[in-house]
Amino acid sequence: MIPAKKALKLSLLTSVPIMATATATVAEDVDFSTIEEVVVTATKRAASTQDIPVAVQAMGMTALEQTDVDVFTDYLLQLPGVSAGGSGPGQGTIYIRGLASTTPNLTTAGVAGLAPNVALYLDEQPVTQVGRNLDVYAADLNRIEVLPGSQGTLFGASSQAGTIRLITNKPDTLEFQAKVSGGVSFTKGGEMSEKVEAMINYPIIDDKLAVRGVFYVDNQGGYIDNVPGTITAAESARFKGAEQRPNGTTTSPGFQAGADMSDVTFLEASNLALVEDNFNDASYTGARVSMRYYPSPDWEINLGHTRQRIDSEGVFFFDPELDDPDELSVQRFSPDEIRDDFDNTALTIEGRIGALEVVYAGAYLNRDTDQTVDYTDYLFVGQYLPYYICDASVTYPGGAAPSGTCQAPNLYVGSETETEVWTHELRFNTPAEKRVRATFGGFYSDQTLIERNDFTYPGSQFAESFTPGVFGWPQNGPLPGSSVSDPNPRPVGVIFFNDITRTDKQVGLFGEATFDVIPNTLSVTAGARWHDVDVRLKGSANSSFFNFGGEDVNAFGTNLDTQFDGTQVINGVPVPKGAEAKGWVFKGNVSWTPNENTLLYFTYSEGFRPGLPNRPAGAGGGAVPAVVRTDEVTNYELGWKLDLLDNSLRFNGSAFLVDIKDLQTTIFDATVTNLFFSDNAADAQIKGIEGDLQWASQSIPGLTAFAAFSFLDTEVKELVGASVAIAQPGEDLSYAPSFQGNLRVRYEWLMDNGLEAHIQPSLAYSASSYSDIVLINRAEQDSYFLMGMAFGVRKDNWMVEVFGENLTDERAQLNNNLVFDHERITTNRPRTFGVRFSVDY
Repeated sequence: MIPAKKALKLSLLTSVPIMATATATVAEDVDFSTIEEVVVTATKRAASTQDIPVAVQAMGMTALEQTDVDVFTDYLLQLPGVSAGGSGPGQGTIYIRGLASTTPNLTTAGVAGLAPNVALYLDEQPVTQVGRNLDVYAADLNRIEVLPGSQGTLFGASSQAGTIRLITNKPDTLEFQAKVSGGVSFTKGGEMSEKVEAMINYPIIDDKLAVRGVFYVDNQGGYIDNVPGTITAAESARFKGAEQRPNGTTTSPGFQAGADMSDVTFLEASNLALVEDNFNDASYTGARVSMRYYPSPDWEINLGHTRQRIDSEGVFFFDPELDDPDELSVQRFSPDEIRDDFDNTALTIEGRIGALEVVYAGAYLNRDTDQTVDYTDYLFVGQYLPYYICDASVTYPGGAAPSGTCQAPNLYVGSETETEVWTHELRFNTPAEKRVRATFGGFYSDQTLIERNDFTYPGSQFAESFTPGVFGWPQNGPLPGSSVSDPNPRPVGVIFFNDITRTDKQVGLFGEATFDVIPNTLSVTAGARWHDVDVRLKGSANSSFFNFGGEDVNAFGTNLDTQFDGTQVINGVPVPKGAEAKGWVFKGNVSWTPNENTLLYFTYSEGFRPGLPNRPAGAGGGAVPAVVRTDEVTNYELGWKLDLLDNSLRFNGSAFLVDIKDLQTTIFDATVTNLFFSDNAADAQIKGIEGDLQWASQSIPGLTAFAAFSFLDTEVKELVGASVAIAQPGEDLSYAPSFQGNLRVRYEWLMDNGLEAHIQPSLAYSASSYSDIVLINRAEQDSYFLMGMAFGVRKDNWMVEVFGENLTDERAQLNNNLVFDHERITTNRPRTFGVRFSVDY
């Protein structure tokens, strides 16, 4: 016999997801006339989606299975209003409602990058990270919840545009469960992919203690070719005149533009040894083990550990300037590879003290990445590069015609990051049935990110064999006394390196209270959060150039220990030790329920993203600020939740207006400084309408449909003094398509042989958008239209399905990176067919 409280908990954790309407078996005892209620914890209380005055988009177990969602880009493509930038596995950035500014670039400056403005949660734990979002594989997930709009009161910093929550399935103390699923697929012009996932749930003490284990391997075949090519230092920005970028803007002429280079020998870099078809393989391997324990009827303990590894080679973008962009080709002159490991241990304790529900959620996350990145494209913007790989008689001709040798420019970066995050939250809920109810608590997080980047110019190590007068670059090493994680000299050929530690510490106190003005009809909610976020940098970013003088001259942000020790002054303004965001954000909500099938609400909410110190503070004649200001968001939202046609049609949606102050952006502009830096770009505004519809046919049993849409109108309102040219007032923000929508129809029926069959076509569309707010990096990303189809059969405990994805073989432009003046377009996987299966025990 299940105690009532535990039965409720079980129903909450195993409820059918939002996007899985009127599920799957067609039989006489199944009622298709209604849409099943879904319980989520988006407000940090368990409640039906239709009973909470909050916009929630979600995908649950059935929807995740029906759409074959596995990884980061899969589920983002299914959610209108949610878009992503980035350049491959483990390197993605999430945007919601078009609140975006900049092209994600993780090659060189993750530690000095902007904090995300969308918070990512794994169960009760925030796993939001600077530079690289955690790419959690969607194995044995109960649901994915997307909360668009500012969520600053309950979820804190970096939730100014919204929050995404990945909710895992918890151990079941009542019955043994096991499942094996997998599949194989074939991509047009690419390699085969295969995956397998296994889950086992075992009750150790009936109704009291259970464990659950999940294991997965997903090998994703490549589809981009590394094709033959050569390149020389003659293509350096130093020697080239003003040229038009692909977006129509013009580059600055190089220092030696127009010089007679006929007596210069340019040695070629060739990639013949690296030429390979379908070189962008990726694999996800991981496991999660969790335990649930009921020490008493009023208390529950959940303990879990997740370990995941991503191994990826090649790149996930192509070069549209090559002869046939449909072939998805690129030229890379050094190996590209990444290994991304994380371990996460989380503890949640839930119980009751008197009338109060108590929840403690604590976690420790450790993440290590080891990456090698071809950096040859830097040649196109790096006017100082010839100093390091060319004879002095080339770079300092002294009035004579340049002569000498420039080595092959096959550059690469070796990048290592180590991330540790501790989070703790303690919160309390008053009884939900009371006329006045509240959620309140405190939050603490401590994140440390260590990043080491070694910029290697192989030609520089041959400097002693150059003609007389050439630089003889010394072996590079940390500045004396600097706070580096690796005190050893760098390998020969490392001309520049970063060894920087970033710390982000956050403390918050939060609360929301609801009062039923008219019970079950009219309610008001007020919320507030006090926060104190401190961001600091320390370490060394040294160039071989400074080893000539034997000391750091504080140029280009090389010694962060002295730059941010509280004693420096730039343009008469003291440089603080770090960036601090301290203050309050507020929320107000009014909800009206005129009948059991209608909920209307209005929400006012605020959000923020902390600023950060700038490594090259004061560069560009003081143009680069020492500290980037916190950007702030105010969200006004009118929403509705409607169950219509005898509960066979559900229509949820919202109209919103978002005001943005001091929008942050990341910039690379070699005319200002040779380092990436950040700045406050503009005040902006976003207007939009979004919604989703779910329908279960009353006349055709087994026929269901889901549709979702997002209309956006984004606008730069006012520039706030950025150091480079920004999109002008009236122009769009980046990653903000004016329209996105998708449609999925599913029909299920019982065949004469007893098999349950289904067919499911799907469509997704996105209008065009821009990749950046910074003009020199701003490229238009084309609209795209995707089609999919699946057909399968189910019998008892097994299922087999044949599927096709991207049937139109569309090249969806997910990211267009112009940072190095040449387009590099990240795209989706070409047309793919496959078969998948699952077996339950």
